[in-house]
Amino acid sequence: MLVVIIMGSPSDAEFAKKITRALDELGIPWETRVASAHKVPRYVLEMIEAYEADPQPRVYITVAGRSNALSGLVDAQVSAPVIACPPYSDKFAGGDVYSSLRMPSGVAPAVVLEPENAALLAAKMLGLADAGLRAKIQEAQKKQRQRLLEADAAQRADAAQKTAAHQE
Repeated sequence: MLVVIIMGSPSDAEFAKKITRALDELGIPWETRVASAHKVPRYVLEMIEAYEADPQPRVYITVAGRSNALSGLVDAQVSAPVIACPPYSDKFAGGDVYSSLRMPSGVAPAVVLEPENAALLAAKMLGLADAGLRAKIQEAQKKQRQRLLEADAAQRADAAQKTAAHQE
């Protein structure tokens, strides 16, 4: 099992680190690569051809902003799932995300804007064939729910203390 994270440029590295940290928490192996569909399309095609020759289950996560041709190019060439996770750009007020949302017919990468959620979706996809990974995901979700319940209990206790102090 492997998650291949392809960044459109080195400037996407900090954003991609959020994905790799989330994958590390679930014990999922990953590789990061840098390749632009606009500037080195042959290189992208050769890279994914090499990955596709390996029979292990994989998910691709593409991290490319502005005009996101990378997600479409990768998705059109592979049978594995592709998740487009474009970094938000203040420069374009998020308008560049649209290039990830509309793809031609037959090209269907999922679009997930939060890097940790892209990692989670990749984990769930890989977990379809891995009961151990499914158990890790379920445990992580259980911990997240527990943290919310604890935060709510603390909030209620704080509110009760303030109410009691106000009534005195």
